[in-house]
Amino acid sequence: MKKMFTQSLLTAAVAAAVAMPAQAYNLSSSDAGEVNLDVEAIFGVFSSEETYNTVGGNTGESRDWQEAYIKAGFSGFRNLDNGAQVYGGINALFSGTWGDGDPAGFTTGDEREIDLEDAYIGYRNDMIDFSVGRQNLSFGDGFLINGDALNLGEGLGDEFDRGGAYWLAGRKAFDKTAMLRVGGDSGLRSDLFWFESDNVAQAKPEMAGINVEYVTETGTFGAMYLNGLDVEQGYGYDHRDGQDTFSLRYQGSAGVENLFLSGEFVTQNAGDNSADGDAWYVEAGWTFADVAWTPSVNYRYSTFDEGFDPLFFGFNRGYGTWFQGEVAANYAGPFNSDTDVHHIALKAAPTETLAVGALFFDFSGTAGDAMDGQEIDLYAEWVVNDNLIISPLLGFYTPDSAGSTQGNDDTNTYFQVLAIVPF
Repeated sequence: MKKMFTQSLLTAAVAAAVAMPAQAYNLSSSDAGEVNLDVEAIFGVFSSEETYNTVGGNTGESRDWQEAYIKAGFSGFRNLDNGAQVYGGINALFSGTWGDGDPAGFTTGDEREIDLEDAYIGYRNDMIDFSVGRQNLSFGDGFLINGDALNLGEGLGDEFDRGGAYWLAGRKAFDKTAMLRVGGDSGLRSDLFWFESDNVAQAKPEMAGINVEYVTETGTFGAMYLNGLDVEQGYGYDHRDGQDTFSLRYQGSAGVENLFLSGEFVTQNAGDNSADGDAWYVEAGWTFADVAWTPSVNYRYSTFDEGFDPLFFGFNRGYGTWFQGEVAANYAGPFNSDTDVHHIALKAAPTETLAVGALFFDFSGTAGDAMDGQEIDLYAEWVVNDNLIISPLLGFYTPDSAGSTQGNDDTNTYFQVLAIVPF
C-alpha cells in the first residue's frame, strides 16, 4: 500500500494531499454492494514576515497561524440486476483557523465551523453516470472549475465566513448540482452539468454548461461552454449573470515518451457592460527518466486580461496549478486576472517516499504594476508512513514596487508545513 500511495503522491504533488480523495474503510461488502467510512484530515502551520492590504488591512506586520480540517462520513453503492449501480455519499466537515489569521486578512484566527459537506446520490452504468446533490465538480486541469473551494473566514465579515482554513480549502462541494456524464475513459465523452453555489465570496452564482473531451493515447482534447444563469447582486460579480465562457484545451504527451504538454485558451463575454476578457496558457515539460532521482523540468507561460473572471480555479496538479505562487496567489495577488506569468518548475524524487521541488514565478503587466514581482518556492513531499505525509514549503516573494499590496518592496520569507493523516 505504501508504494502505491507514495507514487500517487509524488506524481500529483501535494494535490494528492489537499485535493486527495478521502481514505475509505470498508464497513460492509458483498455481491449486493458495499458501504465505506470515509475520513480525511489535514493540518497546517503557516508563517509570513509580511502582511498584505488585499482587503484593506494593515501592512508591515508578521503573521503566524494554523489551519485544519477533518471530514468524515459514509459512501457506498448498491448493485442492480442490469449491471448498473446506485451510489451515494454523505459527510460533514469541521474546519478552523487559529493564531493571527492569514496575512491577507481573509481569516482572523477565530474561525470554527462544522457543517454538511457532500450529500449526493447517483446512478451509473457502462455509458452514463448521473448524480445530483452537494458535490465537488472539476473539469480539465482546474483552470476554470475545480470545486467551490474559496474558504474565507471572518476577515470580510460574518456573512463571508465558511469556517476559515483558507489555504487548506477543505470545503469544495457546490451547494446544488446535477451532473450527467456520458461515455467511458477513452474516445469521445461529455459532461452536462448545472450547479448553484451558496458561497457568498463567489456571490452565490448559478451556472450550467457542457464539457466535451476526446481521449486518446497521446492526450486529451477538450472543449467547454459555461453560461451564467444568476448571481447575487452587489458583491462585485454582477457580470456573472449572463456571462458566457468558452474554453479549448489539450493535455498529453503527443506520443513522445517523457514529454508533457498542456494548454488552454479561454474567451469570456461578461453578462453586463463590464469588459470582456481572455486568458490562455501553454506549458511544456520533460522528465529525465534515465537520470538519478528522475528529475523533471516544466516551463509555462500564462496570460490573463484585465477583465477576465478566473471563476472557480483550484489546486489541481500540485503546487503552482492553479495557485501561481504560494504568496502571490493566496495573499498578495495577482489572482489569475490582469497579469502575465512566466513559470519554471523543477522536481526530483531522491527516494520512493520523498520528492523535492523548486518553483519560480515572474508576474508582470498588472494594473499600475502594483502586483508585479517574483516568487521562489522550495518544497518537499515526504511519505513518513501509511498514516502520515509531511510537506514543508519555504517561499520568497519580492514585489517590484513599494506601492504593492505588501506596502514595500522587501523580500517576504514565507513558510508552511502540512501534515496529511490518511486513516
